[in-house]
Amino acid sequence: MSSNSRLVRRAALGTVSHVLGSVMLVMEFVFFGLLTPVHAIPAARPHIDAFGRVVVACHRWRLVTFLNYDDHLYVVPDWRRTHSYVVRRFVLGSVATAILGLIILGGTSAAIVLWQVLRGEPIGGGSGDGRHLGSEWYEVVAVGAIALVLMFVAVWGLIGVAVLERTVANQYLGPSEAELLRRRVAELSDTRAAVVEAVNGERRRIERDLHDGVQQRLVALGMLLGRALRTNEPEHATRLLRQAHEESQQALNDLREVTWRVYPTALDKDGLHAALEGVADRASVPVWLRYELDARPDLATETVVYFVASEAVTNALKHGRAAGIEIVVDREHGEVVVTVRDDGCGGADVTGSGLSGLASRVAAADGAFRVVSPVGGPTVVTARLPERVLAPS
Repeated sequence: MSSNSRLVRRAALGTVSHVLGSVMLVMEFVFFGLLTPVHAIPAARPHIDAFGRVVVACHRWRLVTFLNYDDHLYVVPDWRRTHSYVVRRFVLGSVATAILGLIILGGTSAAIVLWQVLRGEPIGGGSGDGRHLGSEWYEVVAVGAIALVLMFVAVWGLIGVAVLERTVANQYLGPSEAELLRRRVAELSDTRAAVVEAVNGERRRIERDLHDGVQQRLVALGMLLGRALRTNEPEHATRLLRQAHEESQQALNDLREVTWRVYPTALDKDGLHAALEGVADRASVPVWLRYELDARPDLATETVVYFVASEAVTNALKHGRAAGIEIVVDREHGEVVVTVRDDGCGGADVTGSGLSGLASRVAAADGAFRVVSPVGGPTVVTARLPERVLAPS
């Protein structure tokens, strides 16, 4: 959709919103003009509160539907905040209604003037005796200029009302400071518990890797060396030693892989770009890395980005049967964004230990984590982290 089309659409939606707001003035007047004085009566209080919630719900729907209002922090207001919101909304609605009335009146007047000009009649009526014929062109220009100025002022007035409506909604329909603090404490408590669980899961995974991988190879290495010591045939001993050497090399590779998954030393030494290049080099399928950061983030952010990319690549190889993977690290709107896209079979389990652990890591850094993995693919893993830049890379 072009920018002009979007502007026209937003203008149309805003106009509909103001028209509906004008209609709702009746409900608002009934609420604070007729029902508020009797709110002190205990028997009437529940019904008045319910009616106030209905008024607020109608405005909330109008704001979300037509003014693109983000109400993800919405909380049901109490009586005091409901009353304050409705009173202020009534004032704004009255202003919007007056502006709409002026626009309708101005449009009607302009249509009448245009009709008179097209028919050759004097503007505004009159005898038409010819005394004003020489000045009619001036009158048309003057009326047209005044109409354009008034239309400009009216349009910006409606835009200002829409902005004020969002501000009032944020103030009275959003959470209070105490509610925001309570939510933040709850979020931090959940995040801390998730991080502890993720760390415990990581420890269990490392233990399994060491037990099932490195330990088994070291046992096999010891058995090969023992057989080489016991044999009396030089050729057989040479073959056993060669196998033992190969087994030791594989054990070193497995141990290096485990240490890389625990924490890559390249991250401290050479930075995130080099560490991600190591992830791409160790993969068994082609991995394309696009690194767009011109300044290095802090070490905590780099660590989270690295583990998101590394775990996503591992999952794509292990479970997704991917033939190609793309890693993109970029900066958008003050955030470091890492995206890992593969062409595998999709159907990733976001509740699994791997992805849920990544989600906990990202949440602990105040970031956002998202996985899109329809059956049949592709799988796209995205993490957005707040940017804390340290120095140019």
